Amino acid sequence: MAKPATVFVCTACGNVVPKWAGRCEACGEWNTLEPETPAPGQSDRRAVRAGIRGVDFVGLDGETPLPARVPTGIAEFDRVLGGGMVPASAILVGGDPGIGKSTLLLQAAARLAGSGSRVLYISGEESVAQIRLRADRLGLRGAPVHLAAATVLADILAALSSEKQARVVVIDSIQTIWDETIDSAPGTVTQVRANAFALIRAAKTQGFALMLVGHVTKEGALAGPRVMEHMVDVVLHFEGDRGHQFRILRGTKNRYGATDEIGVFEMTGRGLAEVANPSALFLAERHGHVAGSAVFAGLEGSRPVLMEVQALLASNPGGTARRSVIGWDAGRLSMLLAVLDSRCGVKLSAHDVYLNIAGGLRVSEPAADLAVAAALISAATGVPTDPECVFFGEIGLSGELRQVAQTDLRLKEAAKLGFERATLPRRVAGGARRAASPDGIALSEFGHLSDLVALVGKSSSDGGLES
Repeated sequence: MAKPATVFVCTACGNVVPKWAGRCEACGEWNTLEPETPAPGQSDRRAVRAGIRGVDFVGLDGETPLPARVPTGIAEFDRVLGGGMVPASAILVGGDPGIGKSTLLLQAAARLAGSGSRVLYISGEESVAQIRLRADRLGLRGAPVHLAAATVLADILAALSSEKQARVVVIDSIQTIWDETIDSAPGTVTQVRANAFALIRAAKTQGFALMLVGHVTKEGALAGPRVMEHMVDVVLHFEGDRGHQFRILRGTKNRYGATDEIGVFEMTGRGLAEVANPSALFLAERHGHVAGSAVFAGLEGSRPVLMEVQALLASNPGGTARRSVIGWDAGRLSMLLAVLDSRCGVKLSAHDVYLNIAGGLRVSEPAADLAVAAALISAATGVPTDPECVFFGEIGLSGELRQVAQTDLRLKEAAKLGFERATLPRRVAGGARRAASPDGIALSEFGHLSDLVALVGKSSSDGGLES
């Protein structure tokens, strides 16, 4: 019998090619092609099966009950999931090594088991003794979680088929599971894809919620083929900087709830603790009356979050100016610097620019433009921004300020934390309705970025702005 030919699969897009190349022709990524040997008996021709049945089609109308939820007992986790886990669903949790994925899932498993659910925790990376030691450190030794250390797919599926009462199954991690019928090492594209499919099919058939831990690449993306992300129902990313105690659980896909929700945790000696009010935590170490600082009223999913934007300028008379960004998009910073230069006369080309979102949170929404611009203008002039003021608004290429979504939520969060003023885009005729100002907070509306530059320039006594 001829040996199956080896093909190469792109780990970024799943494209299959017969020969290795440095660059994937489908998605353009470099060094993402990995060898894959087809499983025995695999054929490109479709076998004709006897007794083929047709597909029954139904209309869109009809009553479909909402899926039942199984709360994990961790409010921040449930928020990201949309209210809890759905039976027969598959959840993929990814994150950097050591960020706390196993700790979070062990805490969730203990809470679920303590509420009466039968929870199975299968680890391919740690022994049962190691998991027990972690449970001791977390104070969870008495939780009725059923543990196992296994890596062979056939053994795991056989054990799951005999578990009729299991409600939640945790696999830590999918990259360690090995299918003996596939001639490739654990963690390869073929193994990950086939094992994930088999486990998800078991979850759908038997009705338990499946939680898979996934490794990430050095770029921060989930390792393995992107098709694995399409197979699961929920994709969660556990983010955070090891230099900070904060951890962010971010939902990027959710078939049963909203995406872009976040849960905020604090890493402590007793595991991950929930942070009910992340705004107060992110601003706890903020010092007012410091040039180059502005408070951004952001929105993560349905949750308003206030955070500090910090900017620092350093003179660089020769060579290429440096642009260093932590927690924001570097391309958007370059665009904003160009707008300040061309539309507002703020010349920063001879300065190194350092921008940081304090607290380790990563911001992706365009509403942060105005807060970043305020921090840059403050750093350029040496004039601190108002410590009792928050900023939010999108900036266009012509320098105009544009409205952003959920203005009322942002203002209410600012008022709750004691801020007295807010700087935001001016409402245009026929546009969105005027934001309702909460009690105790005054609104300063601007139509163009140059208006903000002129206002700060009036307070500048050292000529920090160079026109």
